[in-house]
Amino acid sequence: MNLLQEKFKDTRVILGSGSPRREHLFKELGIAYEVIVKSVDEDFPAHFRREDSAMFLARKKSLAYKTDVHDGGIVITADTLVAVDDLLLGKPTDAKDAERMLRLLSGRRHMVITGVCIMSAKKSESFFVKTDVIFKALREAEITYYVEKYQPMDKAGAYAIQEWIGMIGVEYIQGSYYNVMGLPTKELYENLLRF
Repeated sequence: MNLLQEKFKDTRVILGSGSPRREHLFKELGIAYEVIVKSVDEDFPAHFRREDSAMFLARKKSLAYKTDVHDGGIVITADTLVAVDDLLLGKPTDAKDAERMLRLLSGRRHMVITGVCIMSAKKSESFFVKTDVIFKALREAEITYYVEKYQPMDKAGAYAIQEWIGMIGVEYIQGSYYNVMGLPTKELYENLLRF
């Protein structure tokens, strides 16, 4: 039994996310959990720093689970944003918006920020993790192919690093690869041990 399994063996653990990537990564931590998805609007105040925006959204999502954790359980929620220059990119609205986002990221450095919230009935803790990523200059045909084949409308910044575009496009990454996938597993593991 690993340390998390020991700590949470008698605790109801909820992953508040519909992301298959987050669920895959969370499952690898080895603790028993259930997925409950609740719809929450993803608006945030425009004046927030980008790190604060990701944490704000993770906390906002966690509040939808208040009644689910009254019996001693915990809920983990997360939100990932992509920042390029002063722009924050969430999920694209359609294929054209996805192509626009990938053109913005092409040949440039961007930052992927994931905010995470761990909440019980008694307390709530949030943190964020940042990862720098540089894409090569993407060809228009590569952008079009990726958007048509992979339909990245549910992904912040319109891409998933573990998919084709990541394999052919990422030149450099500094920080957590898993954070770019949507869940900074090392930091989540440490925060859960302390929670």
